Amino acid sequence: MERVGFYLSGAQPVERVLPLIARAAKAGDQRMLVVAADPSLVDRLDKALWEQCPEDFLAHGRADAPHADRQPVLLSGDCSAANGARLLALADGQWREEAEGFDRVLLFFDEGGKAEARKTWRLFDQREDVTREFYELEDGKWVKKA
Repeated sequence: MERVGFYLSGAQPVERVLPLIARAAKAGDQRMLVVAADPSLVDRLDKALWEQCPEDFLAHGRADAPHADRQPVLLSGDCSAANGARLLALADGQWREEAEGFDRVLLFFDEGGKAEARKTWRLFDQREDVTREFYELEDGKWVKKA
């Protein structure tokens, strides 16, 4: 793992803001795995990826559905990237050790998840091989803070 991005969504639910990153990944020809343990969050993310910007088709699928290996954005309950993704989005704000196997990890959290995100940030205090970045949502755009 080379980079970990911490994404504070503020008052916005993750399903409203993660599609911004998914579109950027698509534009950069990157495959992305989106992980959330809660099946209802996976459902909301699935719906948001279809509906948020209908004019900008964002192909995606679920890990438990046919053709998971073909999906540029794959939704899953765990860190198994059937689509070969090297970019991992932890949509539920929960760090997983398996994230270490990806090149870049994005940890999404809201105001209520700040304390847990700080603990995760500190996991990398002594790691010179990992670059940490912090982004905050401002006026509908991700702004790098650190």
